[in-house]
Amino acid sequence: MDQKHFHIKNMVCSHCAEVLEEKLIDAGFEVQKIELGELLLAEPVDEVDYSRLVSVIRDNGFDLIDDENSRIVEKIKHYIIQQVRSGQPLEMNLSEYLAENIQKDYQQLSRLFSAVEGKSIERYFILQKIERAKELIVYDEKTLSEIALELDYSSQQHFSRQFKKETGLSPSHFKEVKENKRTSIDQL
Repeated sequence: MDQKHFHIKNMVCSHCAEVLEEKLIDAGFEVQKIELGELLLAEPVDEVDYSRLVSVIRDNGFDLIDDENSRIVEKIKHYIIQQVRSGQPLEMNLSEYLAENIQKDYQQLSRLFSAVEGKSIERYFILQKIERAKELIVYDEKTLSEIALELDYSSQQHFSRQFKKETGLSPSHFKEVKENKRTSIDQL
């Protein structure tokens, strides 16, 4: 075994990395570096430590990624989540953004993502945007126009149509009822 570099699924924010690092240290692992989707231990693990490592990772809502295709899919998810949460519009289309950042042809990325996740990259992107919109609506700090702008919709009407299509509620109705539970972004 003697492995010390691991790829981790469902790690979507810096807080995830902080929590997992704390749990790994508590379990006796010396973490050299941890960031979204990646873990580097100071020392390689043997089979017994590997089993403990897997337990700590899974007990905290994450999972190890063992194959290259799954790693690429996790990178796609990471870049989409990062973009949606940045509050900045894309300066290119999504396909160019992903191809440039992952250094692979977009058609290849698209086929792989659909095969592994059972949905298209575009659908995943929309679901992330809608979930972020729900979060911003619940915070009640921005107008619907500001939310539409932050999420890079061409207009508030386009945002409202897509929001209603995905949730069954208009953004303003969602704002009124707010008790609709949001979905954890790793479940999208």
